[in-house]
Amino acid sequence: MKILDVGDKVPDFSLNDQHDHVFRLSEVTGTKNLVIYFYPKDDTPGCTAEACHFRDEHQAFVDNDAVVIGISADSTESHRNFARKNNLNYTLLSDPDQEVRKLFGIRNDFFGLIPGRVTFVVDKAGVIRHRFHSQWSMSKHMTTALEILRNLS
Repeated sequence: MKILDVGDKVPDFSLNDQHDHVFRLSEVTGTKNLVIYFYPKDDTPGCTAEACHFRDEHQAFVDNDAVVIGISADSTESHRNFARKNNLNYTLLSDPDQEVRKLFGIRNDFFGLIPGRVTFVVDKAGVIRHRFHSQWSMSKHMTTALEILRNLS
């Protein structure tokens, strides 16, 4: 399984969001820059910190014509509760069978025990411009993505 990298086209996919609506990547590819971040689990300390970093800088992403999308294997109900509890202002997608995680080639960390934490920045043409992988540097996922977006403009 090859992890997608800089220069690769982002694959199309459809998943349900925290409101149980179908989100189709093809509906935003070509119109917006994308920040797609994969995280292990709702309501864990690291994932909550990461989600809140993206929430706190939401306007900066909007100003850079970007949509933020968080993806984990948690259910839509779990995402809905997580988003409500933390006032998240962007889309969370449920990937219960980890099909999209596999599509992006993301492996588990720590001897296969923890789903990998990886962020992709995708330009309006659907090309991956940056990939960041770190299980422990939660804030760097947001700051790195924002820095890359600012350089796209």
